[in-house]
This record gives sequence, C-alpha cells and structure tokens, in this order.
Amino acid sequence: MEDPMSNRSERSPRSERFRTTISDFINTRRDAKLKGKEDDAEAAAKYDYATWLGDAARRVGQIQAVTHVLKATHPDARGSSLHVHPETLPQHPEIGSHSLGENFAEDVVGNAAALDVFKFLKLAVDGRKLLDWMQVADADLLAALHTDPTTAQEWATAFSGLVRTETQAVSHAKAKQLYWLTGNDPSDNSQYLLLQPLFSSSLAHAVHDDIQEARFGEPNKLARQARRSKEAHDSPYRDYRNLIVRKLGGTKPQNISQLNSERGGINYLLASLPPQRWQDQDKIKLHNVKSALDGLRNLPQVRSLIQELAAFLLTNPPPTMKTRLKREAIEQALGAQLPVFVERIKVQMQHPGWTRTDCELALCEQLWLDADRTGLDLRETPEEQKKDQDFNAAYHWGDWPDQVAGRFANWVNEQLHVAGLTIVGTSEAKHWARQAIIDAAWPVPMQRRMGETA
Repeated sequence: MEDPMSNRSERSPRSERFRTTISDFINTRRDAKLKGKEDDAEAAAKYDYATWLGDAARRVGQIQAVTHVLKATHPDARGSSLHVHPETLPQHPEIGSHSLGENFAEDVVGNAAALDVFKFLKLAVDGRKLLDWMQVADADLLAALHTDPTTAQEWATAFSGLVRTETQAVSHAKAKQLYWLTGNDPSDNSQYLLLQPLFSSSLAHAVHDDIQEARFGEPNKLARQARRSKEAHDSPYRDYRNLIVRKLGGTKPQNISQLNSERGGINYLLASLPPQRWQDQDKIKLHNVKSALDGLRNLPQVRSLIQELAAFLLTNPPPTMKTRLKREAIEQALGAQLPVFVERIKVQMQHPGWTRTDCELALCEQLWLDADRTGLDLRETPEEQKKDQDFNAAYHWGDWPDQVAGRFANWVNEQLHVAGLTIVGTSEAKHWARQAIIDAAWPVPMQRRMGETA
C-alpha cells in the first residue's frame, strides 16, 4: 500500500494537522499493545498508518453509534438500538433527551473489540470530531487519510456508517413493549399501537456527569464546606439526595454499551416521591425535646391508623384468625410510616449534620433521623472530633434500631391509652416494636428485643 507520507509536501497545513492527530493515536495504541514485545515485527506492522486505517474502516461496521440502547432493558435482547439527535425530538417542557441539544454524548453498541475505532472517530480537530469531518467528506481530512482519493473516500464513507439508521427497526421478546390504545374501542385490536420504550443512554450519561460533579467536583466541595461553616460563597451548592444506583451489565458493563462501561455500569435513579407540601405544614419539633416521635401525629396516615386500631381494639374483638389478621395489617401499616417520617425530617432539616448543634434528642433517635451525618468529615476541634467519632461508632455498633423500635412501641401504647384503652403494657409494647420498620445503612441486628432475647 502506498505510503501516505509520500505526498506530505502536497498536503495543506490543516490536512497535516489531521494526519498528525491520526498518526499520534495509532502510535499510542501501538506502544500500549506492543509493550514488552517491541521486537515483534509482524504485530508492529498492523499499526502501520495505512494498514491500521484500512483495518479500522473494515471493523467500523461491527459497531454502531446510538443514543438509545436496547440492551439496557435486558442484556439478552436482540433488536434495534437507535441514534436520534436530541434536536429532532419533540421539544416538550419536561426534561428529556430533547433537553440535551447539541451537547450530548453518543454511545456505541456492538463488538467490544472494535471500540478503538469509536475512540479514533472521537478525536477532535478544529473543535469537531473526526466523525463529523468524515460525514461531510472534508477535503483536508481525505487528503490526510490516503494519497488515493478513491481509497480515502471509501474509508470516509465506511467511517461515516458508524451513525446509521436501520431500514427496518426490530423489537425482541425481551424488550419492554406495551400496547397503546389510539382509538375508542379497546376490543378492536386494530386501534392499538405497539410501543417499545428505549433507555436513553445519552440522557443517563448527562445525569451521571452532573451528579458526579455535584458529589465529587472541587467547586461544589468548596461550596459544601462553606455551607457547613455558614460562610459566604460565590457559587451555589448542589446536592442530590436519596439516590439509588441501578447497575447494568453486572461484571461486564461493556456488554450493554460503551458509555455504560465508562460509568462502570452505574446508572443513578433520582428519588421518585409523591408531592408533599411538607414545607407548608407544621414543622416537627426537633430542638429542646427528648424525643421526636410526638411529631408522628403530624402524619395524617398515622393519625388515622391509630384511630382505626384504637376503635377496633375497643370493640374487644374475639380472639380469632380474622381478628389477628386485621389487627396485624393495621399495625404493619403503622410501622411502615416510620421511613416516611424520616424522609419528612430530611426535607425539613435540609442537610445532614443538624444533630451536631442544639439537639437534645436521645442518641438512638439522632442516629436514626440524621444517619447521613456519618458521611460528613470530622469537625476541627478535638472535642468536636470526639463527638463525631462517638456518633459514628454508635451508629455502626448497631443497637439503635432496637432502641428506636422500643421508643416507638411506648409511643403507640401512650396513644392507645389516650384513646381509652386502659389495658396496654409491656407485652403490647413488645408487639408494637416488632412491627416497626427502622431503616439502617448496614446489617444491624434488629431483634426487637425490648429487654429480652427474641
């Protein structure tokens, strides 16, 4: 094959920049692949400029640039992924893929062994990717690819095929599908469209980058420190709370897509909670009190459950299975309100570490309601550091969920007593404690002992 360097004098300075960028990429890959095997002439020959480009132009057909990935739905799905430019999507007011505009990351699916071609096409010259210049058949780039115009054009056409539209989109049994009624007669099959929602990898990547910057970026770190110190700061502080990580691809995230591999399979899910106008309701009293549990009465669901349980027990129901099942259903629903209570306090207090100052709550309640404090840096003074270390140690010791469950049980007993039930005591308290749902960040023992071994 003709040496692409032979027409160097005929290339423009801009074309030379293209060639230098391409050559540097190939040489870097060669040095990495042949480290320790520098004498292998046969292997080194594969990284000859023209040889590598010709092979890459052949292999590019094994991968496809996409924005929406099918395998994110199910790794064994065999169907079509799509490349949809965000600006071609309907511009709804809600946030979606269309919100990305020109600034979106393209993903790649296909043979992982050909991903080096994608990295090659992402190289930037004059502020645009090589792929962009390939798609417009830039003359300077063509001159840098090969001295033969026909070969250069064939390679550019092959590389441009990284972004392609399949003639007919194909779904799969393991893809998410739903029938959407377009008419008024649900009994008429012809009035349905079969829809297949696809995972927007480009949007997921943008969300991931923003969350990572908020969590670990230096500017937001400085803003967070200023907020904790109650000092003025030039930049706003951003925080994403109650995140959940969805891992895609298991130990082989590259089997889903390239961007998924770059994220290590991590895809963040934002908190999806029903709208609650907590800020407009009476705030739960947390300062100058020994227990926050009286604030449970602020939850409408708790009030109604207490009233329902009291009314039922006041009828002195017979000791039958039906009675037991109804009573347990109410009790379990009541215990399930405790995580809701915690979330309401998180919204009210807005930041972790609020128990560090002016807090008289029992330690077990502090550990329960301000668990995120364990993730904060230790404070500056030795005395404050000792308090933070003791707090963290108590959290990880792990007996606080049982203590909170016991306090919850006593609180339920008190509410039932106020409602007119006079025969409530230790045995009932043990029973209420077993229904309490106390979330903990690591496997603490939750035996609901109430002073005894369960």
